[in-house]
Amino acid sequence: MKESIRKEVIHQVESLMAEYCDGCFVHKQLKKDGGRRYAHRFCISQCTVGEKLQEYGRKLNKQ
Repeated sequence: MKESIRKEVIHQVESLMAEYCDGCFVHKQLKKDGGRRYAHRFCISQCTVGEKLQEYGRKLNKQ
């Protein structure tokens, strides 16, 4: 993957996380109710933002 494309994908990930993940009420509540692992698992498997982040991760890993 070209370095410029890689930087753009990383920038998109950072923007997405800054907009939706920082201060997420759902994550905070799930962490409080079920613990850190429970909240993280929700973000990865059920949250639409988490799914988008995984898509970006697959792009970064593809070479």
